Amino acid sequence: MATDLMQARRAPATVSAMIEAAERFLDTLTEAQRNQATFPFAGDERYFWHYTPVDRNGLPLKEMDTGQRERAFDLLATGMSARGNATARQIIDLEPILKEAERMEGRTDGPIRDSERYWFSVFGTPGSPDPWAWRVGGHHIGISFTVIDRDYVAATPLFFGANPAEVRHGPEQGLRTLADEEDLGRRLLSSLDDGQKNVAIVRAVAPDDILTENFRKVDPNVPPDGIRYSDLSGEQRGHLVDLVRHYVTRTTGEVAEGAWENIERNGLDSVGFAWAGPEQPGEGHYYAVKGASFLIEYDNTQNDANHIHSVLRDYENDWGEDLLAAHYAETHSHGHHDH
Repeated sequence: MATDLMQARRAPATVSAMIEAAERFLDTLTEAQRNQATFPFAGDERYFWHYTPVDRNGLPLKEMDTGQRERAFDLLATGMSARGNATARQIIDLEPILKEAERMEGRTDGPIRDSERYWFSVFGTPGSPDPWAWRVGGHHIGISFTVIDRDYVAATPLFFGANPAEVRHGPEQGLRTLADEEDLGRRLLSSLDDGQKNVAIVRAVAPDDILTENFRKVDPNVPPDGIRYSDLSGEQRGHLVDLVRHYVTRTTGEVAEGAWENIERNGLDSVGFAWAGPEQPGEGHYYAVKGASFLIEYDNTQNDANHIHSVLRDYENDWGEDLLAAHYAETHSHGHHDH
């Protein structure tokens, strides 16, 4: 399993932390809660993810006591960078702010807005030699980590959303939860000259959501191509790298560095940046960053362009599919035993 992909995905310290946190979380649960929170690794449930406020399978925060919640959030923190973890917690904390904003607008018949409607799930057995995984899902949170051979981690799909993107009322007024996702995209766009913008801006009107939605597998042909890294100046290339790294570094350092190595190995020259919608802030806008192995999509059109959806996908390794294929090939050729 010593392929380049495998080497880039090695994250032994992260795996150790995840095993310990997952076991501690599961140990705090009653038998009934544990049955609700755990699933087999095989089957389709592991691939279910959504970013709208629908019910999920798993154990919701609402049904945990204080200690159990702490253990659940400890598990979340093992996968995320400090910034990524803070962002995830802030997204969850937006729910009551959104509820109040909708009440002020007279919109009381919509979805339930509740910061306890976030579900934690564990697939397979943490710490066993077999693959296992864990997931956190709820409104605007789609986090999935797959662990293979006690050594390798896949961290996509990884979705963050924010509504409101900028809080307009109340004590948190001015809070922007995914500010850099917007600002780094705009910084790159505004650095382009007119000729470059003709290539980068692919549509006058932004689509009303990310184009790949919550599909189990991403079709690289769906998002637009835009302008390539190879057609950018040095400073502009730096802006594009900063944007990609911002998404990659939502996860913990070891995992993020492996993901970035993989992106670099696949080559930056063909990475494209596409924008849709007007350039001025406050209008609905969208961008995609598309590489040989990965996709970033960002959309801010809903609720008068104050509602962000953003996601990082890996064409071959979402849910650890590439790693799993290598793992199964390896165990098949050696017979299934620990080594």
